[in-house]
Amino acid sequence: YHTFFADDIGSPGTDMTFFDFPNNPKGVRGTNAISRTGLRVPNDAALEYYLERFKEFNVKNEGIQELFGKKVLPFEEADGQRYQLFSDENNTGVAPGKPWKNGPVPEEKAIYGLGPVEITVSYFEDFKQALTDIYGMVPILEEENVTLFNIGEGGNGGQVILRKDETTQSAQGYGEVHHVSFRVKDHKTIKQWEAKYNELGLGHSGHVDRFYFEALYTRIGHILIELSTDGPGFMGDEPYETLGESLSLPPFLEEKRDYIESQIRPFDTTHSN
Repeated sequence: YHTFFADDIGSPGTDMTFFDFPNNPKGVRGTNAISRTGLRVPNDAALEYYLERFKEFNVKNEGIQELFGKKVLPFEEADGQRYQLFSDENNTGVAPGKPWKNGPVPEEKAIYGLGPVEITVSYFEDFKQALTDIYGMVPILEEENVTLFNIGEGGNGGQVILRKDETTQSAQGYGEVHHVSFRVKDHKTIKQWEAKYNELGLGHSGHVDRFYFEALYTRIGHILIELSTDGPGFMGDEPYETLGESLSLPPFLEEKRDYIESQIRPFDTTHSN
């Protein structure tokens, strides 16, 4: 039920997944939620390109703005899910991925990675402490009721935006974000995190083997946080030439392929139209 989107080669840290669950209710916007997803583009000119493209396709947007000294373009899609494009002009830190070579957008303008994720909470100081004390994130810029954190190498590919909002509680449903995932290196590292959660008394999922990566889940307040390994990756069972063109299943589900394919909605991933 995971529909993954990523860069041209499925690089770690560039993937985003959607759940296709029919008949779900629409989500309710509010606090204590992952409120906006960031996507990276190469430069300011790319933002101008997307501004015109959004006009062509009637994509609701807020125009090009500045956030912590960076140019951004906030927008939302038909279900109400909120995003913003971040310009990588003068950006340093986590390297970007590879733009999709078969996409409808010129490579020099294309989205090539995930940008800062925005989390909105009512318990701002407590969540801020969790990000610093548990995950080692570093607050680098602060504005009124908003803090920008660096993770690892930082930059647009390694940042979290934390906002304070004491209004109404959000509710899960389509158009809302289910969880956020942060990268860890490998199996050894994720087991170390499992031990750390145990030491801190944090409830968690335990180690989960998803074949393409390993995962560990916990909640900090209302926010579901996943840690996921960089490997094995998406090209362990598919070559680059046909990556993402058919339904991928881990070996233990292969015998149920016919049934699984009958239960999901097909769509063509071989081209961008």
